[in-house]
Amino acid sequence: MKPSTSKGRTSLRWTLLLAAIFLAALIGGLVFRLAPELRRPAKIDPAFQMAPAFFVTSLPTATRFDFPIGSENGAFAYNAQPFTQNRHLGDDLNGIGGENSDLGDPVFAIADGGVLFAREAGPGWGNVIILLHAYEENGARKYVQSYYGHVDEILVVPKQMVRRGEQIATIGTADGKYWAHLHFEMREFTTPFIGPGYRDDTRGWLDPSAFIASHRGAPADDVGRLSASPTPTPGRGD
Repeated sequence: MKPSTSKGRTSLRWTLLLAAIFLAALIGGLVFRLAPELRRPAKIDPAFQMAPAFFVTSLPTATRFDFPIGSENGAFAYNAQPFTQNRHLGDDLNGIGGENSDLGDPVFAIADGGVLFAREAGPGWGNVIILLHAYEENGARKYVQSYYGHVDEILVVPKQMVRRGEQIATIGTADGKYWAHLHFEMREFTTPFIGPGYRDDTRGWLDPSAFIASHRGAPADDVGRLSASPTPTPGRGD
């Protein structure tokens, strides 16, 4: 009597099928885990790269910080949604008239520094400007960035050096999404990065009004806004 081969062939088929399922699951898991890396663009937008070393080292040292709208002391403006209220990562600054009464009002650089980012930033943000500032504290050179969101007209360009009190933008509405106001943030890191606007974890973000209030020191005559805004001039390194 010849030995049966049907059972052997069936067993082999099941073994191959299970091996194929295992390999498919393994490959699927690897693709799922590596998908973000596989989709990563080959070239990163220069605006989102770390600020070049030459740009950072060439920043002037800021000796005073002013408020970005109204007067340099923050008069003629009010804070409609302060830092951390409703998980807010900045201050929503408005002219005293409210609603759209401040549309087109000037936005000023809070201190000497350089422009990291200046362009439209997508739905919900409108135009955004990010400045980087260097300052001294306890004998050490430190860096902080100021973030101006929802602006209407942009008056600066990336890598441009700006002076405290120089007009850099006008107050906007994020392309009509909100009543006119300035979404203003301050951050301890230096990479240009739009971010969420609202977040539970505020590490890396600073209370803007508190920071400015604690860094107002300057000679008594070193006050006031600039009388006119210089024509945008790109910084070295373009």
